[in-house]
Amino acid sequence: MSHIDYYFTVLSPWAYFGGHRFTEIAGKHGVSVTYKPVDIGQLFGRTGGQLPKDRHPSRMEYRMQELKRWSKALDMPINFTPAHWPTNGAPASYAVIAAQSAGTGDVGALVNALMRSIWVDEKDIADDAVIKACLSEAGFDPSLADSGLLMGAETYATNTDDAVNAGVFGSPFYVCDDGEKFWGQDRLDLLDAHLSA
Repeated sequence: MSHIDYYFTVLSPWAYFGGHRFTEIAGKHGVSVTYKPVDIGQLFGRTGGQLPKDRHPSRMEYRMQELKRWSKALDMPINFTPAHWPTNGAPASYAVIAAQSAGTGDVGALVNALMRSIWVDEKDIADDAVIKACLSEAGFDPSLADSGLLMGAETYATNTDDAVNAGVFGSPFYVCDDGEKFWGQDRLDLLDAHLSA
């Protein structure tokens, strides 16, 4: 069975756009997935990227055009200026890490629920109640949000190190076990074709 390390930040609108399609592609090909949330600020700082707040206005204007285009193309709702973005992505990332370790629910559904909370539902995914609701929705014990915080913090840092070492520099980023890498939800068709080859 093929395997993909999926590097992402829970704060990414592009990961939100790609979430369900990636889940479908992985399922279609019987690919196992390790969800690896990363500290995007650290990742950008170590690989030459910039957080949106630090980018030139021209880049941010183009980013907004692309968000609107992709929302329409994918027929996916999105709030282009969500009330709770950016926020602290660490608590939600720790919950994803704890959930994956527990293995009792659907990690992909959890990740997608967290992203929908930001980009559609105007919720703050740094809020414990929001995280617990997403855990429940995805079939996990909501108390996972309260446990394994130290392990979560350590794994979050390790994921970011792993990302840098794997050549990852953005979100979403898909690294196949044969070394092929795909950056961005707009490369999912290419990932699908690669897995079909």
